Amino acid sequence: MTSALALPAARARLLDLIKELAVVRGKVTLSSGAEADYYIDLRRITLHHEASRLVGQVMLALIDDAGLDGFEAAGGLTMGADPVGTAVMHAAGDAGRPIDSFVVRKAQKSYGMGRQVEGPEVRGRRVIALEDTSTTGGSALTAVEALRKAGADVVAVAVIVDRNTGAKERIEQEAGLPYLYAFGKDELGLD
Repeated sequence: MTSALALPAARARLLDLIKELAVVRGKVTLSSGAEADYYIDLRRITLHHEASRLVGQVMLALIDDAGLDGFEAAGGLTMGADPVGTAVMHAAGDAGRPIDSFVVRKAQKSYGMGRQVEGPEVRGRRVIALEDTSTTGGSALTAVEALRKAGADVVAVAVIVDRNTGAKERIEQEAGLPYLYAFGKDELGLD
């Protein structure tokens, strides 16, 4: 097992990997419907053998530094948030902390247990809604709504990369939650 890097080294290495592997230049249409001259494909990071461990370490430190270290579970809207939640869960486990992960479906199941939030029960628990990156905040807000409906106490939204396109302001205004991000698009050289 590889030991964790010191946080400054972990942040620097993760930033290098994001720039190298996840930033794709060219015209693209984002999930929000907006067009951009680049795409940040963070699944190339969150599912990467080295980067995923760094994601967990950096995101856990980001949440803790915001004073939210009493949270009990982390996850978000499938599919972008799934590996982020798993990375946070594993980083917490490596630190001896029992933090669960969960997956929020886009819609409630119409069969089985009829759940929209899958995994360990979130009712009555302090949770963080995660996302890999956010443009409008729509995916995170969908997750927050489902989590609140499931009885969770959502304490923040945290993303790996903020595109600086209004997600922070929208989430803070509409959900009344702190919005945390590990990296801004300026750090990726995308200004």
